[in-house]
Amino acid sequence: MADAKQYIVQPQKHGNIMISEDVIGTIISNAVKDVEGVVGLSTKPGADITEVVGKHNWYKGIKVIVVDDNNVGIECNIVIQYGQNVVAIAGAVQKAVSDAVEAMTGVKVASVNVNICEISSR
Repeated sequence: MADAKQYIVQPQKHGNIMISEDVIGTIISNAVKDVEGVVGLSTKPGADITEVVGKHNWYKGIKVIVVDDNNVGIECNIVIQYGQNVVAIAGAVQKAVSDAVEAMTGVKVASVNVNICEISSR
């Protein structure tokens, strides 16, 4: 996630609704971990000390890019279970993430890029 939080502003009749990128990150992480064959999210190597000490944080490995007030781009770094079809899992993640974000926020998902960073035998 970015250092300075970004918000998507949706004008309404009686004021604005502001949706934080953290909210979208939570929606994404829940959608990703519900996809069968996904073990978790992954940060890029050396990105954070918590990865080394074994603390798992589902927010790591997600990047939300606010394109404009009603469009976002999403990047997910995932770990899949050994023996799974990489392309099928990535496609399922793209669909799950896009469907969840659009259904819960009304924000259009411009893209969902899925990076397979690791395969796990656990």
